Amino acid sequence: MSYSEEHLRETAQIVSQLDPALCEKAVDLLAAVRERGGRLFVLGVGGSAANASHAVNDFRKIAGLECYAPTDNVSELTARTNDEGWSTVFAEWLKGSRINEKDALLILSVGGGNLEKNVSPNLVAALQLAKERGASVLGIVGRDGGYTAKVADVVIVIPTVNANNTTPHSEAFQAVVWHLFVSHPKLKIAQTKWESTK
Repeated sequence: MSYSEEHLRETAQIVSQLDPALCEKAVDLLAAVRERGGRLFVLGVGGSAANASHAVNDFRKIAGLECYAPTDNVSELTARTNDEGWSTVFAEWLKGSRINEKDALLILSVGGGNLEKNVSPNLVAALQLAKERGASVLGIVGRDGGYTAKVADVVIVIPTVNANNTTPHSEAFQAVVWHLFVSHPKLKIAQTKWESTK
């Protein structure tokens, strides 16, 4: 079997193991955030930061949900990292945004954050703040879900079907899942361009 065949076979396995009921629960939570005038903050690091930026566009444009990603402001991100440290960069940004009980936090991450292993401590600090402030928490994460899976109201854990491909599958399926969310009839309010030009 070629690597391409193996990778695509793994992709099909992951699709078959995702839980549609959890996706529906996440959509309901997001619809409730929009209904109560809350905002969605999307956090990710590395490839997940790029996904966060794309997701913000989709949630704003397609779902009409006020949405932001702190990694979209490079000046503030680097200033906070330089002056205050990497581990608090997201929590401090969320404090400046006055995150509250109307809002929601969406974590995009391969591991979900783990203080014991010192992996993505900035996500853990942000999650702790969100819970303290009463915000809803969602996650699309890989591996065992890490700290995100422990505290989130709804978490979609991307199944690990090959430990050597955890990162590429986790990051790819972040996009699959958030596109499901914004395409869902309960969230989608704006027609996407290519579907409107028949």
